[in-house]
Amino acid sequence: MAAKLKKGDKVVVLAGKDKGKQGEITTVMPKANKAVVEGVNLAIRHTKQTPTSQGGRIAKAMPIDLSNLALIDANGKATRVGFRMEGEQKVRYAKTTGDVI
Repeated sequence: MAAKLKKGDKVVVLAGKDKGKQGEITTVMPKANKAVVEGVNLAIRHTKQTPTSQGGRIAKAMPIDLSNLALIDANGKATRVGFRMEGEQKVRYAKTTGDVI
Protein backbone atom coordinates (compact mmCIF):
# COMPACT_ATOMS: atom_id res chain seq x y z
CA MET A 1 0.00 0.00 0.00
CA ALA A 2 1.21 3.52 -0.74
CA ALA A 3 2.43 5.62 2.19
CA LYS A 4 -0.02 8.24 3.45
CA LEU A 5 2.71 10.06 5.39
CA LYS A 6 6.19 10.55 3.95
CA LYS A 7 9.51 12.09 4.96
CA GLY A 8 9.32 15.89 4.87
CA ASP A 9 5.56 16.12 5.56
CA LYS A 10 4.36 18.67 8.13
CA VAL A 11 2.27 16.83 10.72
CA VAL A 12 0.41 17.44 14.00
CA VAL A 13 0.26 14.99 16.92
CA LEU A 14 -3.29 13.81 17.69
CA ALA A 15 -2.74 11.87 20.94
CA GLY A 16 -0.26 11.43 23.76
CA LYS A 17 1.91 13.73 25.86
CA ASP A 18 2.77 15.91 22.85
CA LYS A 19 -0.82 16.34 21.62
CA GLY A 20 -1.15 19.46 19.45
CA LYS A 21 2.56 19.83 18.70
CA GLN A 22 3.61 20.23 15.08
CA GLY A 23 6.76 19.16 13.30
CA GLU A 24 8.30 17.69 10.18
CA ILE A 25 8.79 13.97 9.63
CA THR A 26 12.50 13.10 9.51
CA THR A 27 12.26 9.29 9.28
CA VAL A 28 9.48 6.81 8.48
CA MET A 29 9.58 3.14 9.56
CA PRO A 30 6.81 1.41 7.56
CA LYS A 31 7.38 -2.08 9.01
CA ALA A 32 7.08 -0.77 12.59
CA ASN A 33 4.27 1.65 11.58
CA LYS A 34 6.17 4.53 13.23
CA ALA A 35 7.78 7.84 12.32
CA VAL A 36 10.27 10.22 13.92
CA VAL A 37 9.09 13.84 14.05
CA GLU A 38 11.53 16.62 14.93
CA GLY A 39 10.81 18.22 18.30
CA VAL A 40 8.14 15.68 19.26
CA ASN A 41 8.29 12.72 21.69
CA LEU A 42 11.68 13.76 23.07
CA ALA A 43 13.62 11.52 25.45
CA ILE A 44 16.76 12.46 27.37
CA ARG A 45 19.77 10.32 26.53
CA HIS A 46 22.86 10.44 28.76
CA THR A 47 25.92 10.18 26.52
CA LYS A 48 29.59 9.84 27.32
CA GLN A 49 31.99 12.45 26.01
CA THR A 50 34.05 11.45 22.97
CA PRO A 51 36.86 13.28 21.16
CA THR A 52 34.35 14.43 18.51
CA SER A 53 31.24 15.23 20.59
CA GLN A 54 30.37 16.78 23.92
CA GLY A 55 28.82 14.45 26.48
CA GLY A 56 25.87 15.10 28.75
CA ARG A 57 22.11 14.96 28.60
CA ILE A 58 20.99 15.10 24.98
CA ALA A 59 17.33 15.28 23.88
CA LYS A 60 16.56 12.77 21.15
CA ALA A 61 13.31 12.48 19.14
CA MET A 62 11.86 8.98 19.56
CA PRO A 63 9.51 7.18 17.13
CA ILE A 64 5.78 7.86 17.39
CA ASP A 65 2.98 5.71 15.95
CA LEU A 66 1.63 6.83 12.56
CA SER A 67 -1.94 6.55 13.86
CA ASN A 68 -1.19 9.44 16.25
CA LEU A 69 -0.13 11.77 13.42
CA ALA A 70 -2.18 13.79 10.93
CA LEU A 71 -1.00 15.78 7.93
CA ILE A 72 -1.37 19.58 8.03
CA ASP A 73 -3.19 21.04 5.00
CA ALA A 74 -2.71 24.47 3.39
CA ASN A 75 -5.03 26.07 6.00
CA GLY A 76 -2.90 24.74 8.88
CA LYS A 77 -5.47 22.20 10.06
CA ALA A 78 -5.19 18.42 10.47
CA THR A 79 -6.46 16.41 7.53
CA ARG A 80 -6.71 12.84 6.36
CA VAL A 81 -4.91 11.71 3.21
CA GLY A 82 -6.56 10.17 0.17
CA PHE A 83 -5.34 8.86 -3.16
CA ARG A 84 -6.69 9.54 -6.64
CA MET A 85 -5.55 9.15 -10.21
CA GLU A 86 -4.69 12.26 -12.20
CA GLY A 87 -4.16 10.97 -15.70
CA GLU A 88 -1.69 8.11 -15.39
CA GLN A 89 -0.27 9.29 -12.05
CA LYS A 90 -1.46 8.33 -8.55
CA VAL A 91 -1.35 11.37 -6.26
CA ARG A 92 -1.99 12.07 -2.56
CA TYR A 93 -4.55 14.73 -1.68
CA ALA A 94 -5.87 16.39 1.46
CA LYS A 95 -9.44 15.25 2.19
CA THR A 96 -10.44 18.58 3.79
CA THR A 97 -9.47 20.85 0.88
CA GLY A 98 -9.02 18.43 -2.02
CA ASP A 99 -5.60 19.93 -2.81
CA VAL A 100 -2.84 17.70 -4.13
CA ILE A 101 -0.02 17.29 -1.61
